[in-house]
Amino acid sequence: MVTPIGNESSVGELLGNLCRLDYAASEAYDDAIRHIDDAESKARLVDFRADHVRHTEDLGRLLQEMGEDIPSGGGMKSMLTQGKVMLASLMGDRQVLQAMSTNETDTNTAYERAVRHPGVAADVLAVLERNLADERRHKQWLDSRIQILARAA
Repeated sequence: MVTPIGNESSVGELLGNLCRLDYAASEAYDDAIRHIDDAESKARLVDFRADHVRHTEDLGRLLQEMGEDIPSGGGMKSMLTQGKVMLASLMGDRQVLQAMSTNETDTNTAYERAVRHPGVAADVLAVLERNLADERRHKQWLDSRIQILARAA
């Protein structure tokens, strides 16, 4: 599913939606960690989840500084991201990682749009760029690990 996040008219709305997306991602990582058996993958998923938690904290701080409401969870997006992981868990580790990779496609797309948003101030842009770098690293590792597990199968 391609995310619409990143096309918001206001920076506050953009940051709020990114925060919800990162909450949804961290919740999906919780499920993936519970259902994956591969120890190396599990350890990396724990690290990636921590990145998403940090993103929600950083975005929440920016929202607070702007006087905006701070989301407390992922909302409807959580059901979609977690649902993919739960279904994939019935088929095995590689499928769980594939579900997480598709979730990371959405976070990458959202952050790529966000860094190009015309109203973003320099301090906000620095946070968005750091988060985008994390998202790209997550996606790259997931796709690489999926290939490794596919060859081992």
